[in-house]
Amino acid sequence: MISQDYDSIHVEDRLLRQIEIKENQLKIAQESNMVYVVEALEIQLLELRCHLSEPQDHQLQALMSLLDD
Repeated sequence: MISQDYDSIHVEDRLLRQIEIKENQLKIAQESNMVYVVEALEIQLLELRCHLSEPQDHQLQALMSLLDD
């Protein structure tokens, strides 16, 4: 259980770092009027944010199933 918590924290930290990097890249692309790069980075940011919310959803579902029992 502890290793699962550590792994999920590690994954979340990594995703947050990737999101931060993409946001910085997006800002640079917007300032440079790189339209296609901006579009690609926005899509990548959406995907990363979706991945970030998924583990929390699984944890919530597991917790709710324990409460149901």
